[in-house]
Amino acid sequence: MKKNLLFVIPSLAAGGGEKSLVNLLSQIDYDLYNVDLFLFNHEGLFMEFLPKQVNVLPLPKIYQMFSLPLLNSIFKLLIRGKPIIAFNRIMFTLINKKVKETSIREQYSWKYISKSLNRLQKKYDVTIGFLEKSSTYYCIDKVSSSKKIGWVHNDYDKLRMDPNFDEKYFSKLDHIITVSKECAAILKQRFPAEKEKVKVIYNIVSPPMIKSMASFKEYKLSSKKNDEIFILTIGRLHHQKGYEIAIEACKILVGRGFNINWNVIGEGDEREKLTKFIEENGLVKHFKLLGLKSNPYPYIQHADIYAQTSRFEGKSIAIDEAKILSKPIIVTNYSTAKDQITHNVDGLIVKMDPGSVAEGIERLIKNKELRESLSKNLSNLSLGTEDEISKLYKLIG
Repeated sequence: MKKNLLFVIPSLAAGGGEKSLVNLLSQIDYDLYNVDLFLFNHEGLFMEFLPKQVNVLPLPKIYQMFSLPLLNSIFKLLIRGKPIIAFNRIMFTLINKKVKETSIREQYSWKYISKSLNRLQKKYDVTIGFLEKSSTYYCIDKVSSSKKIGWVHNDYDKLRMDPNFDEKYFSKLDHIITVSKECAAILKQRFPAEKEKVKVIYNIVSPPMIKSMASFKEYKLSSKKNDEIFILTIGRLHHQKGYEIAIEACKILVGRGFNINWNVIGEGDEREKLTKFIEENGLVKHFKLLGLKSNPYPYIQHADIYAQTSRFEGKSIAIDEAKILSKPIIVTNYSTAKDQITHNVDGLIVKMDPGSVAEGIERLIKNKELRESLSKNLSNLSLGTEDEISKLYKLIG
């Protein structure tokens, strides 16, 4: 008999975790598993890439009302005779205004959101909360399942969460999966009582698929001028990604006479702030926020250099994709950088400041031999991780 699996994630909007889930779902053997997916939001860039075998569960009506703007939500909930949930909607707003730290805000507001979500009637063999926080909390509080798995996609300590809040949920999980050895070590240190549950499953990437999509003919990017340096960064517009560092590095390079065309694929709540910072630094022609792209691979293929100026990462899918397309890569020295890049062998790791990033990029621009060496070393690596799905099968049992 097929096993029944449930995956939970807030949405399939742009993001490394979201892309990782879509890649994983594309590798699952649907002759062995029935797969349901619960999303808190049914809109998102990657919805169109879901395998047809995946059954997306409908959003509960009361939760849909809860998700409306405050006054509209309260009105509809009261009309439906749900005063307790209307009260929780007010408390949800208050906690979101009171708590400044984004991650802790999501943790503490869960008890109010959860009132609008009924427990699922269907019983599953395995339930997987595919992102930190709400996805895992939903699995524990709202699903009947023989086995429950949580997934952490980042350096836990850099997420600025309340570990005491998570401990009571992690204690009820059968396994805690993360995406790199460094992330696993951090989890074991932070949650020693749960260390035996921590397992590493790398993000699934498929070189044949990426190389195929990189050559799609409908993506005709404008040809580069002879002296233009096309730099690409992929990631949501968030403090984690260190875009201020990138913008200031770009200013340094332009000031040194380089014709830099630095493009960012991604969207997020820092767009307005970053747009203003770009304008203030006189970089409108040199640093561009392209928004979301369902197929970023032609842009990676087009790039001279792939740059990641993050403050922290778990295991960046974008870096893996740039490696597959053999691009010279420069990353900042966040805690997990060495999990993906060997300095001077398949990329450069530089200090986390604009001057060091600019110096690293200048080195790549001027040293053609270094660029070719990095690309050649990447082309010789075996970078496919499709077999990682077998690790999940073992945990599912």
